[in-house]
Amino acid sequence: MDKIQLNKVRPHVFADAELQSQVWDELLMFQAEQFYLVEASSGKGKSSLFSFLYGHRSDFSGEILFDGQDTKKLSPRCWDNLRTFELSLLFQELRLFPELTAYENIQLKNQLTHHKSRPQIETMMEHLGLADKLHTPCQKLSWGQQQRIAVIRCLCQPFRFLLLDEPISHLDDDNAAILSELVCQEAQNQGAGVVVSSIGKHLPLSYHQHFSL
Repeated sequence: MDKIQLNKVRPHVFADAELQSQVWDELLMFQAEQFYLVEASSGKGKSSLFSFLYGHRSDFSGEILFDGQDTKKLSPRCWDNLRTFELSLLFQELRLFPELTAYENIQLKNQLTHHKSRPQIETMMEHLGLADKLHTPCQKLSWGQQQRIAVIRCLCQPFRFLLLDEPISHLDDDNAAILSELVCQEAQNQGAGVVVSSIGKHLPLSYHQHFSL
């Protein structure tokens, strides 16, 4: 998948609202190998946008097209394949299993495709300052540590587009910069596009385009 197009998309919840947005009701495109930032205040629909792109929700008017194909016409099996090989999403709420260790949470994704070896995962954890947290249950980690674990999990699969919903909301600038390096490297290795959302503090990447919701 090389292109994601939004054609006059509007969430149903905003059906009667007056919107000033560079995303909703507009024509725009996300392309592989490009980095995009979507900025908005709370309640403007950032997480809704990511849910639409990931196929978890379809309560919108307009069209979302993957390489010209209408996503509302995709079968459940097609969505499964897309989420395994084409799309990777960092949920804002992370969706880690608190009773599982950091490594076990990462392996839940990695076991689907065997995309990363254990040494590669350990290297990523070390790079992000988490080498000593491999076998720690996630419920004992800080929110910032959990964010980094969730990002590593996102990188443990093939993808053409990486969707990151507020990935550094609980990280300091130094850790955000280190995470940015890892995301940039993995995206470039796969020739992938990256779409990042932010309510102010955003992942420090060289963005090709900025949009305001």
